[in-house]
Amino acid sequence: MVALDDPVTLKTGEHASFRTAYEQFASHCGGHVPRELALAFAGPVGGDELKLTNNPWVIRPALLSAELGVERHVIVNDFGAIAHAVAGLDSTAFSHVCGPDEPLPRNGVISIVGPGTGLGVAALLRRADDYDVVETEGGHIDFAPLDPLEDQILAFLRKSFRRVSVERVVAGSGIVNIHNALAAIEGRAVVPRDDKALWSAALDGSDSLAAAAFDRYCLSLGAIAGDLALAQGAVAVVIAGGLGLRLKDHLPRSGFANRFIAKGRFERRMEAMPVKLVTHPQPGLYGAATAFARAYP
Repeated sequence: MVALDDPVTLKTGEHASFRTAYEQFASHCGGHVPRELALAFAGPVGGDELKLTNNPWVIRPALLSAELGVERHVIVNDFGAIAHAVAGLDSTAFSHVCGPDEPLPRNGVISIVGPGTGLGVAALLRRADDYDVVETEGGHIDFAPLDPLEDQILAFLRKSFRRVSVERVVAGSGIVNIHNALAAIEGRAVVPRDDKALWSAALDGSDSLAAAAFDRYCLSLGAIAGDLALAQGAVAVVIAGGLGLRLKDHLPRSGFANRFIAKGRFERRMEAMPVKLVTHPQPGLYGAATAFARAYP
């Protein structure tokens, strides 16, 4: 059974390397840290050097034992960790978004989609009492517009990005890109605003254009989650990520479900697919611990 202590949050931008951050963590713990480590990070796993997607740190797995004093370690992609969490958490750690209101299936593929700093995507293959996790870079597939307004949004984004991936639209900063595109379409001046300010304005309804951007965001997230579910042969979908929990009360009331289901000849299949949202406060930490426990039973 996996259990977590109180989390300790350290900012990567305030540390020169993973080792110096780990040393501060050890200091916070009074020098008493386990000699076992589960590490989950945003970026491809494998090779002699691990490079984080949104941070300049470089981690060399072969040196972890000597540098940190750990005897055993497990390294997983951040959304691989989320997939391990989904495999280990019980039904109380999820809220219902759309589809049948029933527990996640015990067999088959579960697609995991998580908007945050980027767009994380993983697949969890469940079978009997075992499972496998497939870490992917699904957040970098091409964005496909589905109506004339999204055609205009894509045309606007192409002025800034050589290639417009789904991450440009449904990651946390995607609302800024959508908002700026809508402003340009309406002939308004684009006033620079960060994603946190826009999210606050969108969720409290104080800004009509931010609210319109949020509505379009939910539509796109539904479409993309449905596409990924079809591509992975999923029987269920889980929404996670740093932004996912913030959307818990909004997604079920948005256009997410309509776009998720709208897959032509596969609409009945999509209607029968439960879509859940992770409500556990630390699924990444829980999943990393689960991955370690599985590797070293």
